[in-house]
Amino acid sequence: MKTALIFPGQGSQYVGMGKSLAENFSESREIYERVDDALNESFSKLIWEGPEDLLRKTENTQPALMATSMAAIAAAKSLGFNFDQVSHVAGHSLGEYSALCSVGGISLEDSAKILRKRGKAMQEATPEGEGAMAAIIGIGIKEVDKVLSEISMAGVCEIANDNEPKQVVISGTRDKVCLCMDLLKEAGAKRTILLPVSAPFHCSLMQSAAEIMKQEILDLTVNNLNIPIVANISAKEISSEKDIKHSLVSQITSRVRWTESITYLSKNNVVNFIEFGAGRVLSGLVKRIYPNSKTLNISEYQDLKKLEENQGV
Repeated sequence: MKTALIFPGQGSQYVGMGKSLAENFSESREIYERVDDALNESFSKLIWEGPEDLLRKTENTQPALMATSMAAIAAAKSLGFNFDQVSHVAGHSLGEYSALCSVGGISLEDSAKILRKRGKAMQEATPEGEGAMAAIIGIGIKEVDKVLSEISMAGVCEIANDNEPKQVVISGTRDKVCLCMDLLKEAGAKRTILLPVSAPFHCSLMQSAAEIMKQEILDLTVNNLNIPIVANISAKEISSEKDIKHSLVSQITSRVRWTESITYLSKNNVVNFIEFGAGRVLSGLVKRIYPNSKTLNISEYQDLKKLEENQGV
């Protein structure tokens, strides 16, 4: 049975994440220290003590989640977890950077720096309050696509995340997203939830951010992978520097094809999914996409016992 490592994106963060790892593993503490140095600030203090509203700013959230994922990986490695059993990695949105870092595609320091830049570029792509994102619960992507395609109102509303068969996230200009929420309820959605995000991610409103990040990503040192990543934009595995850089630029304005990504992994005989990082959102999504999968999440110190029991570390 093959194993994939998966890495969370925005929305999974919380004040204090990863602190128990740093307190119990020098290897995890070193991860946070290296990120502090890379960003030239006491960034771990913000992660562990808040305030929450500052941690929630996307320029902070993105490197913070990556650092916590890498701290969890470092703790697992110190207990003997190795990558021999790992056939693929995947990450949700910014989680792609964590995934790449975990298999040596991008250095920890470069990941922290570029996620800080990515967060700033995405935040500045639209004036605050003009964009919105909403979760659509209870209908699938085909139904959502159909409703969105029939709306003639000016503005932007696009599918941002295909999270699982009955959960889709839409993104765009606030007025149009709110209209789409009402129309999707009429079309059968059980719930529509306006998300507490600072910008409309993964839609065409992020084009200016993609343009800013293109040169940053082209200049980034990216290594070819021995363990492939399943890319958000294609739901297929990639491993070359060229393909990785193309994917990282494109995903800023493209939908996260998470359902398709997990389906691809299931068809490639992956059964075990280990989520490294804050929370357990992805583990829940994987179970709903692929009920026969086995999932495990490693977020804090107490979770490592589960890894030892389930993975034979």
